[in-house]
Amino acid sequence: MEQRDRWATKIGLILAMAGNAIGLGNFVRFPTQVAGNGGGAFMVPYFAALFLLGIPVMWVEWVQGRYGGKYGHGTLGPTFYLMARESLKPKSALIFGLIGGALAFATTTLLNSYYLHLIGWSAAYSWFSITGAYFGKNTAEFFGNYLTNHAQVFLFWGITVVLLGIAVGQGVSKGIERWVKVMMPLLYVFAIILVIYVFALGSPLGDPNWSTIKGFEFIWSPNWSYLREHLYEVLLAASGQIFFTLSLGMGIIQNYASYLGPDDDVALSGLATVSLNEFAEVVLGGSIAVPLAVAYAPKIVPPEVLAQGSTETLNWIAGEFGLGFSYTSLPNIFVEMGTAGRFFGALWFLLLWFAGFTSAIAMYNYLTALLEEDLNIKRSTGTWIVFALYFILGLPVVYIDGYLDQVDAWISFQLALLALFDIIVAVWLFKPDNFWEELHRGAYIRVPGFYKWITMIVAPIFLIFPLAGTFTDLIGKTLGWPARIAILAMLLIGAVETYYAIKKKYGEELEKNEVIIKV
Repeated sequence: MEQRDRWATKIGLILAMAGNAIGLGNFVRFPTQVAGNGGGAFMVPYFAALFLLGIPVMWVEWVQGRYGGKYGHGTLGPTFYLMARESLKPKSALIFGLIGGALAFATTTLLNSYYLHLIGWSAAYSWFSITGAYFGKNTAEFFGNYLTNHAQVFLFWGITVVLLGIAVGQGVSKGIERWVKVMMPLLYVFAIILVIYVFALGSPLGDPNWSTIKGFEFIWSPNWSYLREHLYEVLLAASGQIFFTLSLGMGIIQNYASYLGPDDDVALSGLATVSLNEFAEVVLGGSIAVPLAVAYAPKIVPPEVLAQGSTETLNWIAGEFGLGFSYTSLPNIFVEMGTAGRFFGALWFLLLWFAGFTSAIAMYNYLTALLEEDLNIKRSTGTWIVFALYFILGLPVVYIDGYLDQVDAWISFQLALLALFDIIVAVWLFKPDNFWEELHRGAYIRVPGFYKWITMIVAPIFLIFPLAGTFTDLIGKTLGWPARIAILAMLLIGAVETYYAIKKKYGEELEKNEVIIKV
């Protein structure tokens, strides 16, 4: 078997995995979920979801990736097939391979079709901040004008995706690993500088009722009454956030883990990935946007809302928070800072760009690995094929109103669905004892035995919340024909490609319906 590329160093692997997990979800989506779900009320179910869902599924995906890599596979379809063979005949195992391959392909293509544009927005606003382009202007109108200036949108999108293609085209050890070793430390440095500034800011408008400390109190004071009244909604939001923040249910953790050796640790490495991500999200991501918004509330909240008191003001901020808030209201805050606002505005948006870039690079590599391993297309060529694919899939995001939200609603459902299949295949079909043995092969730590039962039983039950909730949300959104066509096309292409990949290597097995290739 031809030797696949591998991570050159353990720190490179951990930083790459952390970069994969740390994205816009940490610095934009997390504050949005906290603000919109009662502040401190959100944090209790969030940590419950982390320990009962996030950590076990993270270990499942690391195990899957290393196991697939042992057979030379970095994509999910063949890996699902190989693990399902432990309980099923090859022809039946093929069904699970097709499901895994179709869902992973659709995720990495559809998610990046709009995620790359969001990263491009961040690159643009880094430039707009340092040049002061939106200073002295209506920031909402400025953002709207930017979105309709398609030449500018594609310019910053293009800069981002070309750099991604260069990084991925250089390979895992000589490309991705080298890039994340620079970008991840810088990301943490940028975030820590911003957090220190926020802590020191206090009450910038001279009113103690509106300070960064009030923002921290909103996040970290448990709101038990709100949680009792909105338990299901908050639990749904918390469990959904865990998928986004840890990049679960995408197939890209498995892709990165496939470049491990067969006896390389996955237990401690998986836990380290979670820890770095949570530090970035909870400690750093939770300490910038919301406290800033509360401190500058009188400058960004309508006077009639502000007059109703702090509760209504916080509710308004919660309702407005999100991507639009980041590109309209937060720039107003940077304007209020004066000259320093140009620096801190550029730092904030550069932080978002770095976070998005290190996540997108993993999805980019998944598709490049698929072309390289299954279709024998050179990596350097494959990266530009992926570039062209992303350009085509990104056109509806720019030109069709509502398309981004529709595809995003589908992706939210699909992440939870693929995570459920992760557990079905890697734990139940692969067999729980085999999974537990694989998790501890070469492990630096011993995982507590109760986590075996959490992974087998509790995690799948917990998955009901994001699955049911996002499915309900999906039904509530009318998917237009462009979104339907894109979703169905990517699922179909993913299934066909997976069938080809499995048939090419395991055709004799499928024909005889018995396992022949075993490593």
